[in-house]
Amino acid sequence: MMDLIEQMLRGLRDLFFPRKCVVCGRFLGLDEEDVCAACLEGLPMTYQWDIVQNAAFERLARRFEVQDAASLLFFGTESNYRHILYGIKYGNRRRLALRMGELLGTKLSESRAFKGCQIVAPVPLHPLRRWKRGYNQAELIARGVAKVMGLPVETKLLQRKRNTKTQTKLQGAAKTKNVQGAFAVDTRRAADLQQQGIRHLLLIDDTLTTGSTLAACAAPLLAAGFRISCTTLAFAGS
Repeated sequence: MMDLIEQMLRGLRDLFFPRKCVVCGRFLGLDEEDVCAACLEGLPMTYQWDIVQNAAFERLARRFEVQDAASLLFFGTESNYRHILYGIKYGNRRRLALRMGELLGTKLSESRAFKGCQIVAPVPLHPLRRWKRGYNQAELIARGVAKVMGLPVETKLLQRKRNTKTQTKLQGAAKTKNVQGAFAVDTRRAADLQQQGIRHLLLIDDTLTTGSTLAACAAPLLAAGFRISCTTLAFAGS
């Protein structure tokens, strides 16, 4: 009975407030959320979690000592799938961020490479930017990943001490310079975690492009004695 009532309510919702797939724009069915079934089936997966020393790992390993790395989806500015990332980052699609994080967490759970991760740590936003946006998309993705992997989410260890420009419009060396020294570790929290035997963290961001942001986060974490694996929702490049 409750299922029937719920379906009726969903039908009324879609009648007055029609929902569209964030990728292709077609109207969603009653059992679909954010992305239609066809677009979910066609997600441009990287399968990096199954590949030793994959493209994400190699990109980051040139910058810092990373244990393992993988992204979920290929990201292209000409692909309609870019709207998943844009919707999560700028469109307040928090539920979609959690769902995609859960999908990423499922893939990582199937990989032997990420079995040693003990906590999940999202790349932090500066408090002013978080206040303006209302949420940190990396944290929402991280919470989805952590839910599936059965790991705690750590948001106090790594802090953003400088409100940098957005990386989106910068290129190459400018990206590196923009975030250099922007992050710091809370030494008291680091000591607490290490006393609990926690030294291997899974660092999470929304997109891996040049790796500048993850490298800037890794620098103080490595200096504090942590080992780092990395994952992102999107990977820029082929």
